[in-house]
Amino acid sequence: MKNINLKTKLGRFGLYAGLASMLLLPSACQDSFLDTDPQGKQSGDVFWQNEGDATKAVNAMYANLRSWNNTAFAPIAIESVGSDETEKGSSASDATFFNTYDNFSVGSTDGLLGGFWQGQYENINYANQVLDNVPAIEMTAALKDRYLAEAKFVRAYSYFRLVRAFGDVPLRLKVPAGTAEYNIPRTAKAEIYAVIEKDLTEAAAVLPVSYGASDLGRATKGAALSLHAKVSMYQQKWQQVYDLTTQVINSGKYSLFADYYQLFRIKNENSSESVFEIQNELVLENKDASNSQYSQVQGTRGVVGGGWGFNVPTKELAASYETGDPRRDATIIFRGETTPEGDVIPTTGDNPMYNQKSYVPFSLFVSGFNEGAQQNIRVIRYADVLLMNAEAANELGKSAEALASLELVRARARGASTTILPKVTATEKATLQKAIWKERQSELAMEYDRYFDVIRQGRGTEVFGPKGWKANKNEVWPVPQTEIDLSGGVLTQNTGY
Repeated sequence: MKNINLKTKLGRFGLYAGLASMLLLPSACQDSFLDTDPQGKQSGDVFWQNEGDATKAVNAMYANLRSWNNTAFAPIAIESVGSDETEKGSSASDATFFNTYDNFSVGSTDGLLGGFWQGQYENINYANQVLDNVPAIEMTAALKDRYLAEAKFVRAYSYFRLVRAFGDVPLRLKVPAGTAEYNIPRTAKAEIYAVIEKDLTEAAAVLPVSYGASDLGRATKGAALSLHAKVSMYQQKWQQVYDLTTQVINSGKYSLFADYYQLFRIKNENSSESVFEIQNELVLENKDASNSQYSQVQGTRGVVGGGWGFNVPTKELAASYETGDPRRDATIIFRGETTPEGDVIPTTGDNPMYNQKSYVPFSLFVSGFNEGAQQNIRVIRYADVLLMNAEAANELGKSAEALASLELVRARARGASTTILPKVTATEKATLQKAIWKERQSELAMEYDRYFDVIRQGRGTEVFGPKGWKANKNEVWPVPQTEIDLSGGVLTQNTGY
């Protein structure tokens, strides 16, 4: 396996680090927040003085979203390979620890658990530093309010990832003032969800509908509303899901990108369908800022410009699509095919399939940089908003509205064809529910959604049981044993681990 570009550790819960460890941007590279350097650049004792410092801190927060623990091995383990649509990939002998997540035999000492935990608390730390320190800075009031709203969005996003993965987790809403505040117990997930919802409500009230070109990728009002809808969906607050998604739909800000395959290509990043994307870039003048390994770890193995070949589609996913659904070929790179960009995939190799949504044409590889460092990560798409709206409408007995939102997604996939993906016409609640769930699988495959989707639908035993998933245990992953040990037993383990 290739060397992993591990990021600077931030200590217990990612909260011990001072500002010298923040992801601060050198003064010569402040044209875009995409170029943020992931290494410490400025001493904390001269920080939090002015508007420029506030900007650097917020940029640092966004930069950490693309770090290793947020986008590479740990998320693959926690959010992907447990599902029926992906498996470890790479060579059989490489990184075999992924298999313990695939067959649900993972123990609490596995390092990827700690990596995911750390990555989310790092994000929360950056957000809390902004929320604690920016209010005292003399700066433009509107920009200050927006920065605080952006921090609340990122904090909510990270807590949502944590609560899905572990259930009850420690709740931190400020930077610890002393050592006595470092070691705190887990908070009930219901309270975590309430805090997430509060953050997103307050963020949506302030965040703009859109930004100018230099700020593309920052959290918007639509992003806060859409994430709030997803958080509500996991709590089965169907009226709230319906209301929030309807607000996003009626905003007129978003539309489905016409070409499903092209939607995931670099030239179409931040498109009309993008609600929130993690911004990645290959900056020739700043290698430290070109640190995304999201595409690299999933890229086609064994070719220059490809990648390591992890997190690959399963034969079950390939077989799950309706006949003729073009999303199958747009989602899966098959061994022996030639991509639309002209890349020839070898007919032999370790894996029969790879993730096409993370694919970057091999010609864009620059020696000395991570393969695919340019590829953004689609976190929330408008198609997901429409499918959340459809599911909520169906739960509320609004079958006509559910069918309308579902049809928009299917029509985009269908294109000009009149022979594939016929309209769904079922109005009976359970039948339509299954159709919407099926559509979520086809539309959102390989986007780190399927695993927790199936669990919140109550189908874990049905779908994942043959792999070893057990009810009343595997709804969550084990709390990292390293965190329990560091806490001196203040943190407790999840049931069954």
